[in-house]
Parts: sequence; structure tokens; C-alpha cells
Amino acid sequence: MQTESFAGLIDIPNLTRFLRDRVPGDADAPLEISKHEAGYSNETFYVTRGAQRWVMRRPPRGELLPTAHDVLREYRVLSGLTGTAARVPRPVIACEDTDIIGAPFYLMERVDGAVIREELPDAFASNEARQRIGAEMIDGLVELHSVDWHVPELESLGRPAGYLERQLRRWSGQLDLTLPRTRQLAGIAEVTEWLQTHTPEQTETTVVQGDYKLDNVAFSTTAPVRLLAIFDWEMATLGDPLTDLGWLLAYWGDTGEPPEQMLPGNNAVTMLPGFHTREQLVALYEERSGRSMRDVVFYYTLALWKLTIIIEGLYMHFLEGTAANARAAEFEWRVPLMIERMHRSIAGA
Repeated sequence: MQTESFAGLIDIPNLTRFLRDRVPGDADAPLEISKHEAGYSNETFYVTRGAQRWVMRRPPRGELLPTAHDVLREYRVLSGLTGTAARVPRPVIACEDTDIIGAPFYLMERVDGAVIREELPDAFASNEARQRIGAEMIDGLVELHSVDWHVPELESLGRPAGYLERQLRRWSGQLDLTLPRTRQLAGIAEVTEWLQTHTPEQTETTVVQGDYKLDNVAFSTTAPVRLLAIFDWEMATLGDPLTDLGWLLAYWGDTGEPPEQMLPGNNAVTMLPGFHTREQLVALYEERSGRSMRDVVFYYTLALWKLTIIIEGLYMHFLEGTAANARAAEFEWRVPLMIERMHRSIAGA
């Protein structure tokens, strides 16, 4: 039976028939579906059929910005990375026919592990475990950046050259599309100008995950702590690998805001004793990858700028009644705090 929380998101009888015809297994077992509530972007569901356990991703309802919420692209990325050094869940099936559940979607295997969001599970109470979390985050990133992207599923992700310039153009365009539907944002234009005048030369191209942070991975809960899988490949592309580290840093450690104003999540968790500092993560990545981080302020500020544009887009969905998570309402005041944080970063440069 379709529950109220699935209304307009999944046609369960159609999905049942689709999987029965295309995915081997216990085809006659009923589907059990529950909604994952933690995300702000694509809709995510846990799907069980007998002993088979999957995760399903589909776009949110409502009018979408260009290039946003492309779940089929996520599926292609997972397909291209399966069998490489990258730690990814196994893709199962994708469907572009919107007549099945009302939108494109895909299924991937469900990985059992701990996802760290607003609280740190007891399994990671020791300083040793917390040190392992940081080291594993860096190792997972270095492994991803070592993948040979010259395969059809990955070569089509983007053009190797000019990534940083394209990022600035693309996200400026997203901002221009978003602000007419939300509000004016004081101070963000100055950040955009600073990024444009301080763009470093790109010297290498790798697969870029685009949303690499603590709550987009799963960890084992037994010693030694290990990163099991990287999730949420919606923004993956080919580009400058150092942007992934900048993104991780944006979600790691002290934000410079009073604790009561910090968004509960990765930053607050990684301020706990035992975790690496941002500077230590930078040094660890530099050591294990052999790449220089002399332009770390640019990559860190670029990550904050992109994050600000993304969450302003999620605030737009809240205003228009199509947000996947009701907490998007908080972005009304959190976005201006992000702009202040970017200006502090620039001033520190």
C-alpha cells in the first residue's frame, strides 16, 4: 500500500512489476519501502524484496534547475567506478522511463555501515577511532583520484581542461537562476569576484566526487575503522582533484560561528577531541597524494561558495513547497552566515 510519505514519489505497483521483470531474485516477494529523511537533495528510499536490500534514488518533485538532480548520471558514475580502487556501492539497475514511478530512478546495493551525521556513534568514542576516520577519509579520496577515467562511463562526465573556470561560470549561472526566486544576498558578489581573480592553474584531471564529506560515506563499526563506501555521486565530474579536498574541509572542524548557530552535523562532530584539524587533513592529503596544497584557501572558499549556492537553491524549494527536507527552512538565516564565513576565509588569505 502506498503511504502518504510516498505520495507522488513512487508508484509501488509499477515499481514491483518493473523489478520483477528485470532484476533476478525473489520476484514474488512484496516490496518493503521506507523513506530516508536525512538528505536535502534527491529523494532516497530503502527498498527490500525478500533477502535483497537496495537503495533507490529519484529527483524531488517540482520544477528543477538545469543539470540538477540527474540521478541517471549518478548511476553511470557508479557503473564506471565499480571494480576500481574507488569505494562505491554496486549499481543494480536504472530506469529513465518516467511512466514507471513518475521520474527517472536507479537502485544500488545497500551497504551496512555507520553514516556519521549529527552525532558520533559509540563505536567511534576513542581518539584512535576518530583518527582513523580522518585518515580513511583521506585514503578514500586519494584512491578515487587515482582511478583511470578513460572508460566510456567516466569519459563522458566532462571536459578535462578548464574545470575551475567552468565551475565558476556554471555556479554563477545557478545563482543567477536562483536569486530571482528567493532574495538578494549581500556579500556574495564580492566572493565570486575574488574567486575569479584568484583561480589557480589546473595541473591534473581526475574523477571528482563533488560532494565528499563525512555523511556521504559509510564506516565499519568494528576495529579497525574502515571507510566502506562513498555515496551521493550527483555532482561527480572530471576536474581538479583538489576541489574534493576543499569540499571536505568545508564540512570539517570549526566554522568560526558561535556553537548555537552552527548547523548540527559534520562540522560540530569533527570538532570533538581526537579528530584531525583541517590543517592536519591538508598535510595528510598532500603526503599521500603527492599534490601541493599551496592554493588551499582558494579551494576551501570555492567549496563554501558552491555550498552557499546549493543551499540557497534548497531554500528556493522550501519557498515553493517542494523541499525534500523541512529543515531547508533554516537556510533563510544560515545562508547569510555562510557568506560571512567566506569573507573570513578570504581575509585570512
